Amino acid sequence: MKQVNTVLDQFGTTIFTTMSALALEHNAINLGQGFPDQDGPDFIKDAACDAIRQQPNQYPPMAGTTHLRQAVGDHNKRFYGLDSDWQTGVLVTSGATEAIAGALLGLINPGDEVVVIEPVFDCYIPMILRAGGIVRTVRLIPPHWTLSRQALEEAFSERTKLILLNSPQNPAARVYNADELALIAEMVLRYDTYAVCDEVYEHIVFDELEHIPLMSLPGMAERCVRIGSAGKTFSMTGWKVGYINAPPKLHDALCKAHQFLTFTTPPMLQHAVAEGLRLDDDYFRQLSLTQQKKRDILTTGLRRAGFDVLNSQGTYFLCADIRPTGFDGDDVAFCQHITRHAGVTALPLSAFYDLREAASDKKPPPPSHFIRFCFCKKDAVLEEAYEKLIDYFKP
Repeated sequence: MKQVNTVLDQFGTTIFTTMSALALEHNAINLGQGFPDQDGPDFIKDAACDAIRQQPNQYPPMAGTTHLRQAVGDHNKRFYGLDSDWQTGVLVTSGATEAIAGALLGLINPGDEVVVIEPVFDCYIPMILRAGGIVRTVRLIPPHWTLSRQALEEAFSERTKLILLNSPQNPAARVYNADELALIAEMVLRYDTYAVCDEVYEHIVFDELEHIPLMSLPGMAERCVRIGSAGKTFSMTGWKVGYINAPPKLHDALCKAHQFLTFTTPPMLQHAVAEGLRLDDDYFRQLSLTQQKKRDILTTGLRRAGFDVLNSQGTYFLCADIRPTGFDGDDVAFCQHITRHAGVTALPLSAFYDLREAASDKKPPPPSHFIRFCFCKKDAVLEEAYEKLIDYFKP
């Protein structure tokens, strides 16, 4: 039989699926996959139900309903001072993952280079390669995750088409500051490139840090695609509603890709998300404070269990160094071990690096002694998880 697609065939089952299956097999507490164990506001669910009953359940406009596109534009203005015409600058997608895929398919040609910052969310590299792009990585190393000018300058070139930037960043839990963003903007302008900005955790930022969209920096409004996610902002990850803010030229290119991917997104969910985006500031503030509290609960417990826990500035995640536990093995073996024997599942951080580069000796191997925990769970679940780890490592 003829060979299947050779680009995607080189990637196995995602680490999320693999570890979740192992967690289920051993009845472990799954702090690997990043989704809340409680739904978001009833107000938004009620809005979706009302829309099912009262509005047509047929194809909405390809680019999204007027109601949601206007709400996205207003939201960008309200929180970041960004001006966007909802008709020529806002696109609704079936989740942020589709938004990323559409951006890559719509903006790059085969042979174009795309810069990503490691550790990198696992779908980025396969998507870039499937679109015909060439991956150029900027590697951040824990525990400080320093973004250096030298590393960026080595990654960018005249062949660079865009940088795919994730801030707040999964899994490093970094929130890029103004100086770092200015450096990225400098590279984008110097090489006449674009930036696709995955900002799905924009409202989950801790310790009074500020999320700054790259799009808000001088010269970036005409070069940036800004991606948001209702799933993350309203704790409804299964809804898969994403939205893009982009200048007209890039918006048109993304629409052409979107129409051949999912074409549109369920109208009742679009209606409900639009209502959610118009919630008062207190909702968004409480979302951040609630997740910060959960971060602190898990951080305290993991330190009691013997882990060296890294600072988490945003997202649902925190990373920890396994070496103080005395385990003799790498991060993959450790995550399998604690799932089977301690009843808690985490993810190996090495899964978020481009292992192809390490294999080719272009760069040193990724760190092999850090793991990622997800803390967007009920407080009691987090407490049970760290107590299991304390019992196992400090009997």
